[in-house]
Amino acid sequence: RVRVGDEITVNLKNDANSVLPHNIDLHAVTGPGGGAPASSSAPGKETSFTFKAINTGLYVYHCAAPPVPMHIGNGMYGLILVEPAGGLPKVDKEYYIMQGDFYTKASNIKKGLMEFDNDKAVAENPDYVLFNGKKGALLGANMIEAKVGETVRLFIGNGGPNLTSSFHVIGEIFDRVYLEGGTTISQNIQTTMIPAGGAVIVEFKCEVPGEYVLVDHSLSRAFNKGAIGKLKVTGEANPKVFNAKTMAKE
Repeated sequence: RVRVGDEITVNLKNDANSVLPHNIDLHAVTGPGGGAPASSSAPGKETSFTFKAINTGLYVYHCAAPPVPMHIGNGMYGLILVEPAGGLPKVDKEYYIMQGDFYTKASNIKKGLMEFDNDKAVAENPDYVLFNGKKGALLGANMIEAKVGETVRLFIGNGGPNLTSSFHVIGEIFDRVYLEGGTTISQNIQTTMIPAGGAVIVEFKCEVPGEYVLVDHSLSRAFNKGAIGKLKVTGEANPKVFNAKTMAKE
């Protein structure tokens, strides 16, 4: 998380036990490969480069060493936020969510290490589509939380390597969406598209208590492949906004 105008130094060390070279391509970098050639590190080696953050926005970074889809398909990505001068407007809660699609050689869901399946990746047919790299990462004790009256800001990225996300919060409407993680703000949005290698910032005020389901609205991904989470909102009921009634039958 940096500010526009900051000068950033990136140091990348590849563990000596690694079997592949690695690097980092930051989409916030203006320069060759987003820094990937300058940061290419063989096992046991370390590299460094500097860049100036000249564009505000929310940007993906990822490993860009070959084979690139395999590195990204194993979750080697994240987000870098370049805030405007003075920072983003204050909100009550901020959360980080990163979606990714995973391709494995396992034919059934199982625990433990699963090998990357390049054929499934080329066919763009993932076994899992997950938030924050883990099934249930935003469920149960891990669900994100807010209170009635609070404004929530979500920083959402899509590492891919292949699928576009249709991000939606069931029972909420995004008051503001920073389209594709940039500076154009749209309002009153139900579902926002996040391309592979892209990001978005959404903000909304919590008006009614309850559990709100976060999904990729390509719903087979949510209910069959894991792209599902929850936001738990606590506080007083707000019947002027939502009032559930049970109708008795005689």
